[in-house]
Amino acid sequence: MYQYKTSGVCASNINFELRDGKLYSVSFEGGCEGNLKAIGILAEGMDAEGLVKKLKGMRCGRRKTSCADQLAVAVAQALTGAAEKLP
Repeated sequence: MYQYKTSGVCASNINFELRDGKLYSVSFEGGCEGNLKAIGILAEGMDAEGLVKKLKGMRCGRRKTSCADQLAVAVAQALTGAAEKLP
């Protein structure tokens, strides 16, 4: 299980599992509950590299990032070993 502290968005943290290059149990703390639950459901079992390619750079209004973009950043870090892994 990974936990990522977000920056520049309403959600404060993103939690997810990465197994065999696929995402599981994606959840957000805070933010737009309905939309973020939907992202978690859509991401379930998705290829992690594919998710990064699809969501990287997505913006929310005038912000330079979004919760989807922050998920892409978190997953990219997990794929390179730079993300915080929970015990």
